[in-house]
Amino acid sequence: MDDIDLTGEWLRGLLGTCALAALSRGSAHGYAVVQQLQAAGLGPIKGGALYPVLNRLERDGAVTAQWREGEGGPGRKVFTLTEAGRQHLASLRGAWAPFAETVGLLLDAPDAADAAGAPAPRSTTTVAPAPTSTATVVPAPTTTTSGDRS
Repeated sequence: MDDIDLTGEWLRGLLGTCALAALSRGSAHGYAVVQQLQAAGLGPIKGGALYPVLNRLERDGAVTAQWREGEGGPGRKVFTLTEAGRQHLASLRGAWAPFAETVGLLLDAPDAADAAGAPAPRSTTTVAPAPTSTATVVPAPTTTTSGDRS
């Protein structure tokens, strides 16, 4: 499994967040967003990965898109962060540090075989638990057979 591109795996989950952060700096067409993300050190990002994310963000109301004439070339779809997108990004920014710390603690945790001599975790920060379900658990019906002893 060492040959897996982990940066790509992580980026797939965070590409929408990163695109919102790039667009918070100003309106941009998709290629400009790719350039910003690459300049930030996220590595190569293909349009085939980014454009579906931008289209989803548009459907969700986080960004708007407008076709503009290209300078000496074809027109471009320019994306702009909406107020709802800014609010969503602010929420993501606030949740990032606890999430990253939790993942860090999981990654730093010793394997089960090494647990006996493991040092204590580095942090005592806790993350709020996920909301609990309000679903009612119904026990499975029990059946008896003539061979049961009670």
